[in-house]
Amino acid sequence: MKKIAATVLVVMVSSVLAGRRPGNFTPYTLDRKQSKLEIQVFREGFLKAFGHDHVISATELSGQIQLAQPNLTKSSVTFVVETSSLMVVDPGESEKDRNEVQSTMLGDKVLDAARYPQIQFNSSGVRSVTQKEGVTELQLDGTLRLHGVEKLVTIPVRLRMMGGNLTADGELPLLQSNYEIAPVKVGGGAVRVKDRLKISFHIVAEPLSDSVEVVPRFEGDNLS
Repeated sequence: MKKIAATVLVVMVSSVLAGRRPGNFTPYTLDRKQSKLEIQVFREGFLKAFGHDHVISATELSGQIQLAQPNLTKSSVTFVVETSSLMVVDPGESEKDRNEVQSTMLGDKVLDAARYPQIQFNSSGVRSVTQKEGVTELQLDGTLRLHGVEKLVTIPVRLRMMGGNLTADGELPLLQSNYEIAPVKVGGGAVRVKDRLKISFHIVAEPLSDSVEVVPRFEGDNLS
């Protein structure tokens, strides 16, 4: 009886492992040096001519892609931005102005980086895959966690294979109010930041070796 039970257990474990490792997934890890993520913030209001738009760049990114072939709809993506790494670049503005915007952005009235140290994306599915002239266009569904709030989003992505590496480009509009962030206002609202932002990214990912696996580290929100 014990031999039968042991045999059944081995068969069950083997089946699970076979399901988890079908042999058609290629893991890629994000190349931090070549990957870029930018956020564009736009102004509005009666005196908007006296304000200016902002360009924000993320300097600490991590992530992993599990690329399924030939059926790309089975692929998955994890992506993490360290909130404190968001930098106001604003070409043409003074260092003083950039530092003021930076302080406001990371402070408790906007992103509250001390309490919410990471921005996280986890995919839940891939759909609408089309291929044309070496470019694969798809819709990536998933959950975006920002400012302690999780929302379902769909991101249009353009994939390319370049020299063994995988590149992904796309844009995502985002409403700050959906994540319980109040757009900044000055002068009683005469100059204010638009609720809608635009996030653009260029991701370069390289294949992992069989002996190395890099998994993004997710931090819980610091509620203290």
